[in-house]
Amino acid sequence: MSDNNTILYVGKTHTTGGRNGQSRSSDGRLDVTLTQFGAQGTGTNPEQLFAAGWSACFIGAMGRAAQERGLRLPADAVVDAEVSLVNNPEEGFFLQAQLNVSLPGFDQALAQSIVDRAHQLCPYSKATRGNIKAVLTAV
Repeated sequence: MSDNNTILYVGKTHTTGGRNGQSRSSDGRLDVTLTQFGAQGTGTNPEQLFAAGWSACFIGAMGRAAQERGLRLPADAVVDAEVSLVNNPEEGFFLQAQLNVSLPGFDQALAQSIVDRAHQLCPYSKATRGNIKAVLTAV
């Protein structure tokens, strides 16, 4: 790591039980029950948590991408994220993602250019680039 980096925030969690457990943040603001996908109950799963994190971060990145063009991101911008857990006989388990973005008031071309630029800026997009198949579409 470079000495020039400034750490802005560190998210810390303590997780027990894996996909059938509990995860809590060190500050107490996150406290979730984890359940296997498709199981009965009220818990969530890692794919849902990842989708929520990526989509929230992506909205922030789109705001920055819009600002670079002298625009303001619509207040009702939406990212519908799908993170899929996939199993393939040759590759084993892996993730893939689809982000469908709605930017009311922006035409299709402008919206897609904001999405494309945000994909270059978003830390989640950077972390997954080249590691998972991700399709990002302005709808």
